Order: sequence, then structure tokens, then C-alpha cells
Amino acid sequence: MTDPSRALDDRDEPALLRDQFRQLLRYRSLLVVGVAIGLFGGGYLALSGEDVYTATGEVQVRSATADPFATGASADKGINIGSERQTAVSDTVGTLAAGTLLKAGDDVTAYELLDGLQVTNPPNTLTLRFAYTGDTPEEARSRAEALANAYLAHRRARTEDSIRNMSDGYRAQLDPLEEKRDLLEDQIGVGSADDVSSARANIIVSISELSRKISELQALDTTPGYLDKKPVAPTEPTGAGLPLLLGLGGVVGLALGLLLSWVRLVFDPAVRSTHELVRSLGAPLLGALPRERAARGSLLAIGRSGSRLAEEYRAVAFRLAYDPAFAESRRLLVAAPRGDNRAASAAAVNLAAAFAEMGRDVLLVEADLRSPSLVRGLGPAAHEVRPPRWAAEEGRGGWPTGGRSNVDVPGSGAFALIPGATVDNVPRALTSTPVGRIVAEADRPGSVVIVLAPPVLSYADAVALVDRVEGVMVVCDPREVHRGDLERIREIIGASGGRVLGALLHPGRGRLRRTERRPRPARRSGGDGSGPPAAGAGASGLTGDPAQTLALRHVTRPPVRR
Repeated sequence: MTDPSRALDDRDEPALLRDQFRQLLRYRSLLVVGVAIGLFGGGYLALSGEDVYTATGEVQVRSATADPFATGASADKGINIGSERQTAVSDTVGTLAAGTLLKAGDDVTAYELLDGLQVTNPPNTLTLRFAYTGDTPEEARSRAEALANAYLAHRRARTEDSIRNMSDGYRAQLDPLEEKRDLLEDQIGVGSADDVSSARANIIVSISELSRKISELQALDTTPGYLDKKPVAPTEPTGAGLPLLLGLGGVVGLALGLLLSWVRLVFDPAVRSTHELVRSLGAPLLGALPRERAARGSLLAIGRSGSRLAEEYRAVAFRLAYDPAFAESRRLLVAAPRGDNRAASAAAVNLAAAFAEMGRDVLLVEADLRSPSLVRGLGPAAHEVRPPRWAAEEGRGGWPTGGRSNVDVPGSGAFALIPGATVDNVPRALTSTPVGRIVAEADRPGSVVIVLAPPVLSYADAVALVDRVEGVMVVCDPREVHRGDLERIREIIGASGGRVLGALLHPGRGRLRRTERRPRPARRSGGDGSGPPAAGAGASGLTGDPAQTLALRHVTRPPVRR
């Protein structure tokens, strides 16, 4: 038989991701709190922030050239656009722009001016985009234009300074050559010589070359660039509006809620998924009860037509009937981990009714001797009958020889009940000889013994019965039981020589109360089990459906022993 925990580990990755996402959605309150915080933050930023305006201008940068219309002339010759962008946001440009604005009546420092400036360069262009953010549209326009013009003025002055320095350097070389040329001309007038004439010719060539260079520098076009797009006053404030900020706040809040849910999930000791329950308990999941309750004053759900709860109990009984571990002994111990034992009581009663419906001779033993409540929970369905002769011979007045009851299941049959009774020494009563003889009744063909024990972790009563009733079914609420509790139950039962056959999940008490508050549709006569059964219903509880009759005839066959 395949290990149930290993079977769950073999699931595909998308199924595991869906399971983890469903686990995060369990903490809806944290998700709601995160989204609420995000929406509040987005709304606060949108309503409390001041409106700002951004004006944009574009400057096309060009280099100095002698003839811009000549063939092969390039405007990007010697331009490093990254360096130009750094120059545009420098203190020098800010100081020039602040001086220009001061003359216009706008008193602003260079630091404050550069604080609202952003210069970008569109890809594969020689264009600098000046974007200035100000408090008013006119302020943004004027300061963006002043900064662009200051950059162009600074670049022009830098180019002219370079030309002036180079011209001065050429003139510094030219003056000694002219003096030497005049000296050689004087020597030629006194007496001609070929060497003097040759030196004079060389000097004249050098003077001509330097003069040509100076002339080319003076003829350069020093235009630093053009203001292609002049800044204009914006008509609407810049920045995200209220809808966008609310949307961003909602997304950020949802992410915050998921983070809080994940942290809560990590430190949550409760069972987070069916996979963890099966792995912690070391047994398969037999079934999960729907959010439905039996009729008031009775634990029985089987016998009500159209009850999803009854069908789930029948499915669990069918699965146990064909489980080789249960079919070999036909003994079942039903217990909860800790706390309220009402869900385990309902499970034991309805499983007994389901086995009786299948034609088995069922004996239900209430081993909860501290707070017995099955007779009170079953109500008028339980009728006291005479105990067996061997029980009368063992003694009178003490559990379990105090008496037996016959529980009638509407439309399904009946099963025997040994109700619990308050005794002074519970461990001695549970390990007594009469209890062993009661459990041994499962050895008869077609018999099933179901024992209802107190919570496993609250008392040791269930452990005292494991050596006689090897198969154990744990009834728990997945949102209330802890992983450590399930692991401890598995260790306790395994060490006592028993085996956990599976787990039965039931909804919490709070969810059942919410289900009770919902309006219920009007029931037909005989639908709740209090009236006469439907026409065609016999002792087996069938409604006359041939398919259902054949199915029950099939499942009521005794399981094949291996």
C-alpha cells in the first residue's frame, strides 16, 4: 500500500503552488488590513501633497565649425553628450541662471534652482531635455528657459575662451618669427647671400601657416546649440492623480497583506493544508464533513433525505469497510485530539448508523466515562434493552454492565449502544474483563464494534483501549488542531500497538453557528426524519432508486479477507 504522505509529495508543482496560495487566502483579515493601509496611504499622499508643475525645453548641442554647409561637415564632431549633461547641471550653469532670474525679479539661489532641474538625453540624439519642476506654471517655465539659456551661454563662452587662448598661442609664436624675418631682410640689404635668402623664405612660410591658423580660428562659428523646444507654462499639475495613487496604494497594500499572511503562515502551528495533516498524522484523509448539522436534539444525520452530511458519513463507512486493516478486525476507536468531544460523538453515532444501514450488526460503546452524553444526544431514538447474560453474571450496577440501549435509525435499521457511566476508577473500568468481552463481539461474522473515547491528548483513556481496538480514527477541525498534536497522537498510538486508519475533518463550531443563522428552505413532509418515511423506503433506508439499491447491495457484501 502506498504511503499517503509520499503520494502527496508526488503532486505536480502547480498543484503545490495552488495549495500554498489557498493557504495564504486563509488569513483574509490580514489581506484586508494590508489593502486598507495601502489605500489610506495612497489617498493621504494624493490629498495632502501640494500641486507641482513641470516645464520642459529641449536644446540641440552642436560643435564649433568653420563651414557648417560644407560637404562632410558634422555637428557632433568632438561632442561627448554625457559630459555635456553633467555640465548642464553644474553649479556654473546654476549661478548664471540665478543671476538672469534675479534681474527678472525671481530671487533664487543656485542650489535651489538646480534642485528642481532634471536633464536627460534621448537615446541616439545630441539633444538635452531640460525639465524643471516648480510651484507655479510660470515659475517652472521661466526657470527652465533660464537654465537652458544659461547652459548655451556657458558653452558659447567656453568655446570662445578656447579660441582666444589658441589665437594668443599662435600670436606668441608669430611675433618672434616676424622679428627674425625683419632682421634677415636687413642682412640681405647689406650683402646678398644664398643662405640668408633661404632662411628668410622658410620663416615667411612659417609666418604664413600661423597666420592661416589664426584666421581659421577667428572664422569659426561658435554657436553652441539651438533651443529647439522653448519651455511653455504647463496647464495641469505634474504627478500621479488620486486614481493612480489609490491603485498603486491598493497594489502595495495587497503585497503587504500577502507578506503578513506569509509571516503568519510560517509561524502558525495549526495544520495549514491536507498535505500537512496527512504527513503529520501518517494516515490518509477519510473524509471532510460539510457545513451542516443534524436535527436539533439528536446527533444522527443518517436518516434525513437529501443530507450531504449523511452521504459523507456513508462514504467514510464504505471506505472503512473495504480497508484491509479495518476489515480484518472490524474494531474502530473514534477520538478527537483535544477539547470538545461532540464532533467525535456525532462521527461515532453516524458511522454506527451507516454500518447498520449496510446490514452489519453494530455495537457502539461509549468509553467516555468522565462526561457521558450519548444517551442525551440521541434523545428518543435510544431504547434501553436487557444486557447479555454474561454481563449480568459479571456484576450489577457498574460500567459496562449497567445496561444496553437499542438505537433506531429512521429508515436504516438499528444498532446497539452501551452508554457510558460515571465511575470512580476510569482506568480500571476501561481495562476490565467485561470491556474485553464487549470488544471481542467484533469477532462474530458481520459484526462491527465502534468505541467512542475521550480526546487522546486530554486523557489516557484512549491509550488504554488501543491494545484492544487497534484501528483509530481521529476526528478534528483542521483550523484548530496543531501539527505537533497530530505527530504526538501518531507516536502515542504507534507506541501502544495501534494504527491510525485515517482522519475525519469537521467544520469548526463558529462556522456551524454561521450556517445555522442562514435561512433554511421549507422541508417537505418526512424529509427530516421526524415524519413518516417516503414511499417505497424499506428497512434499508432506500428511496426506491434502483441504482442506489444495486449500489448498496454491492457494498454490503462482506469484505474479502487477505
